[in-house]
Amino acid sequence: MPKLDWISDEMLSKSVVELLTIAKQAKKSAADEFGKNVIDPFSALFEMTGFETGYENWLIGETSRQAQKTLQNHIGEFHQNILGACKRWENMHTGNVIDLVCREEKIIAEIKNKFNTISGGKLSELYYSLDRLIMPQNSIYKNYTAYYVPVIPKKPARYNKAFVPSDKEKKVKCPVNEKIRETDGASFYDMVTGKANSLEELFQVLPSVITGITGKKIHDKEKLIVFFKMAYG
Repeated sequence: MPKLDWISDEMLSKSVVELLTIAKQAKKSAADEFGKNVIDPFSALFEMTGFETGYENWLIGETSRQAQKTLQNHIGEFHQNILGACKRWENMHTGNVIDLVCREEKIIAEIKNKFNTISGGKLSELYYSLDRLIMPQNSIYKNYTAYYVPVIPKKPARYNKAFVPSDKEKKVKCPVNEKIRETDGASFYDMVTGKANSLEELFQVLPSVITGITGKKIHDKEKLIVFFKMAYG
């Protein structure tokens, strides 16, 4: 029996291996290149004093923070790879105008890891980019529905609504177009897989997949589930 009935074990493991490799590389690069980027000495001083920690602990924390930033930049790609491996869906891969396509359902999607991955002022640029893909008569995506998907939403609530960010230059909201939509990651996973609670299913099996790949047991899984519930309700 596969670990999940909507993606093969091979593709699941492949996606996990890719992200673990990036994590290891990020940790090594952060250590090897520490100091090449300017370190804020004022922040370091007040962190060590205010957090009551010594230099060595501060150094470990700062190195981890730099590595974490690199890793988080790739977690959106992890979700893109997982979703793009599902039946009927196509992963367009990094560098293309959009991330995912389902030609059968006439859906395209742009996947971001978190609601604040794109700053507020840039959201209107995404809106108009999606508009240019689905609205012109000669577009290959004419009559498709375009989705902006922040996998981790701002609030722990499910939603699927018209995407109407503010246009900072025009100082108005972008026009409402029911074909240009925004939905949270959990709802979009269910849409892609056709199965309820599929994102939680993925999160639940990841520790065993990671252990199978690395041989290292994931401790305190129950505590991590609490974070999932806080993010998605």
